[in-house]
Amino acid sequence: MQLNKIVHFHKTIGDKTRIQIIALLKDGPLHGQAIAGKLGLTPPTISYHLTKLKEIDVIYQRRDKNTIYFHLNEKQLTFMAEAIIRIGGESEMDEYYVDEKEKYKVIQNFFAQDGSLKSIPAQRKKKLVVLEHLIKGLQKGKIYHEKEINDYIKQFHEDFATIRREFVMYGFMTRQGGEYELNPEELWLIY
Repeated sequence: MQLNKIVHFHKTIGDKTRIQIIALLKDGPLHGQAIAGKLGLTPPTISYHLTKLKEIDVIYQRRDKNTIYFHLNEKQLTFMAEAIIRIGGESEMDEYYVDEKEKYKVIQNFFAQDGSLKSIPAQRKKKLVVLEHLIKGLQKGKIYHEKEINDYIKQFHEDFATIRREFVMYGFMTRQGGEYELNPEELWLIY
């Protein structure tokens, strides 16, 4: 993990209001007005702090009709908070980190000119890049039936069952009763 990323995380978290927002969201998702009311601050002030917390992936948002709810990304919060302890040693998550240049190279190697997937990588690091690339064509917030997901994957590779299963296994999608939905990027198990 890059030292600059750890420093940026701690600088962003190092604010009384942001820590209070995190503490509130530990009990469950809230909308901006509720957070403002509980902390006695104006909605624009809360919006500013929520944006800062979203930048470091500590919170994510989901829309429910006309209301946006903010959720705590506890996994990311824990990972980043513990990162300082791991300095000097490579963590399991760092082993799978891929920068943009590496991602481009993996995509060039595993995808044909027509966009089809030549093969599913055996190496987890490369497989995560391929899955992330494949998932980009799906819409956030849309519920897909299993047949729709299968048809989508078949455009790229014949082994739709394996890829569909790995979408779920690596947190890209949630499956419930034969229906699939794209997860927020904060829940993807890629870094």
